[in-house]
Amino acid sequence: MAPTIQPVRGTHDLMAADYALYAHIVGEAKRIAQLYGYHQIATPIIEFSEVFHRAVGETSDIVSKETYTFTDRGGESITLRPEFTAAVVRAFISNKLTQDLPFKCFYAGPAFRYERPQKGRQRQFHQFGVELLGAAEPIADVEIIALGMQVIRALGLSHMVTLELNSLGDVESRANYRAALVKYLLEHEAGLSDDSKTRLEKNPLRILDSKNEADRLIIAGAPRLGDYFNDASRAHFAAVQAGLNHLEIPYKISDTLVRGLDYYSHTVFEFTTDKLGAQGTILAGGRYDGLVSLMGGPDISGVGFGAGIERWMMLLEGMELTAPPPVVVIPMQPELEAKGFALVQQLRAGGIAAEIAYKGNSKKRFERANKIGAAFAVIIGEDELKSGLVTLKNLTTGHQQSVAHEALISLLKSGD
Repeated sequence: MAPTIQPVRGTHDLMAADYALYAHIVGEAKRIAQLYGYHQIATPIIEFSEVFHRAVGETSDIVSKETYTFTDRGGESITLRPEFTAAVVRAFISNKLTQDLPFKCFYAGPAFRYERPQKGRQRQFHQFGVELLGAAEPIADVEIIALGMQVIRALGLSHMVTLELNSLGDVESRANYRAALVKYLLEHEAGLSDDSKTRLEKNPLRILDSKNEADRLIIAGAPRLGDYFNDASRAHFAAVQAGLNHLEIPYKISDTLVRGLDYYSHTVFEFTTDKLGAQGTILAGGRYDGLVSLMGGPDISGVGFGAGIERWMMLLEGMELTAPPPVVVIPMQPELEAKGFALVQQLRAGGIAAEIAYKGNSKKRFERANKIGAAFAVIIGEDELKSGLVTLKNLTTGHQQSVAHEALISLLKSGD
């Protein structure tokens, strides 16, 4: 017996019920993003590796450990998209949209990271996100967070999540803080994890994001980033908090929140839940003012978020999503099947979900109608053929009536 073919480790199929939930989540998020003036775009799943290596940072876990990178037949280094922001910025630059500001877009689709699969963390996963380029004002940060909150509320998840907020300050503030942080960490270097020792040389702020227990104990005594803010950084963060307060969006300040990507500056945030164990972040993002210029574009600001759709699906597990029940056409004799199929097509063209059983006697066809939860059966027999009518049967009440062909669609749409 041949072995059963299985999906690649860390990937999963979205079958009908799962996909219905996926589509509901994306549909709600899309609807709300459009209310805010964002437009949907799609970038390729593959990009030149430089797009992510330059933007995300060589010391990030994504680039150093998790990207699916390969050399194609033309000798180019190609990477499967591990996140969307860098790809969106690349598209913004290469499509010459730098004068079309503010640029507001949203996206939904798969991304890929090679990591240990676990609940809420897959090697192929799906994200929804938004990006706003060309708005440096703090109100843009507030808008992005408010959009994320409105999506979470629309999905009925607001009672499960907490908004965690922090600021990384501007370049000058981070440089001042970096010097103080490195001085402190060097005094405790012996107790740091190997990953943090590497980051100490290249990107010490990322150590604040460490989940290693020994690192966490050292981090607890580290200097606070906010104490090194200049006036501009302090004013930006204060304005973001004032905007959230005005909108009555609750949040808590998290001093060690730095996010896992190198391109963030000023505002960073996460919506977290305690319902998913270690994978508790369901939506996260922040400001990335230097990213466009880093990738070869002009000095344009940016802010956005990404959300893991699979984690939202886990929180909404068991949610019942009902499609309109179909109408089943039942020809009573085999020779009437062609007439029955023609009627099915008329119903579909008229916007009615309709099916016809492919084989079986009338009894089997009625059983099929009940199995798929049909609301009505349209019966075609010799009598109906002669009269030019069909019999419409309500499968819930059992009530039957004769209906003219031309009146059938309007009657079914009325639900009578």
